[in-house]
Amino acid sequence: MHLYIAKRLAALVPILFGLTLVVFFIMALIPGDPALAILGAYATPENVARLNAQLGLDESLPVQYLTWLGNLLQGDLGRSYSLNRPVLDEVLERFSATLILAGAALVLCTIFGLLAGIVSAVRQYGLADKAVTLLVLVGISMPSFWLGLLLILFFAVELRWLPASGMYAIYGGGDLPDLLSHLILPAATLAAVATGVVARLTRSAMLEVLRQDFIRTARAKGLPERRVIYVHAFKAALVSIIPVIGIQAGFVLGGAVYIETVFQWPGIGRMLVQAISTRDILLVQGGVLVVAASYVLINLLVDVLQSLVDPRVKA
Repeated sequence: MHLYIAKRLAALVPILFGLTLVVFFIMALIPGDPALAILGAYATPENVARLNAQLGLDESLPVQYLTWLGNLLQGDLGRSYSLNRPVLDEVLERFSATLILAGAALVLCTIFGLLAGIVSAVRQYGLADKAVTLLVLVGISMPSFWLGLLLILFFAVELRWLPASGMYAIYGGGDLPDLLSHLILPAATLAAVATGVVARLTRSAMLEVLRQDFIRTARAKGLPERRVIYVHAFKAALVSIIPVIGIQAGFVLGGAVYIETVFQWPGIGRMLVQAISTRDILLVQGGVLVVAASYVLINLLVDVLQSLVDPRVKA
């Protein structure tokens, strides 16, 4: 196990290096001059040239990349032009809010997706199976941002049960109940599509396992049906389900960008939208790099979990 984890960690090095290349040079391809966006009305040719020299933007792209990479290895992502604060501080602060939203959405889609998939497989072609299939189809087909607007209209505007935006109340609040009340709508919106995907693939995996000989043997021995389903069959199906959950973890992390915009959630997705509009290149680079690296680490965690469930993975 330790050797397998060490190999997977070693494989991360070229992947993360490739991420830095992709993030930097894609940002460099964005049209426009950051100095013009920063200076605004004061963007005279002399001021633009002076600011580009101060920021190192007058150097060639390879030199800019090596400078940025060297600073990155020292834990320095630069300083945000628009916010006038270190990029790393801003990114970590916003990313913590995104992790709360994405983590809540992942918990919801995992719990409800697994339960729906198991029930649908056990009651194949029954009323429960048809109901789950219909709900899954609706959940997958419905655009998340549109669903979010509908939830805001119904639960926040019409019923006034839940707040429509933000992470905490503007006045007062700030405690855990306040956070949870603000988290319900965006987390449910973000989890809708992922729940449908997990449910469909859990159903397929469970149906395949339930046809296996060892399940027939377990039933022939007189084991309780609940034990057969939730212990023997579900454990065998986990080999196929864990990678799906890992993919959905990346999906909810990336999908938080537009959900945060809809619900005004102060996460990294909303930060990236604002940074792009102000041409804050260093802030965009730092945010995208952190999100991409998190997705890579999630895949590593999924591989490790899958190796614990299925020892054949380590072979």
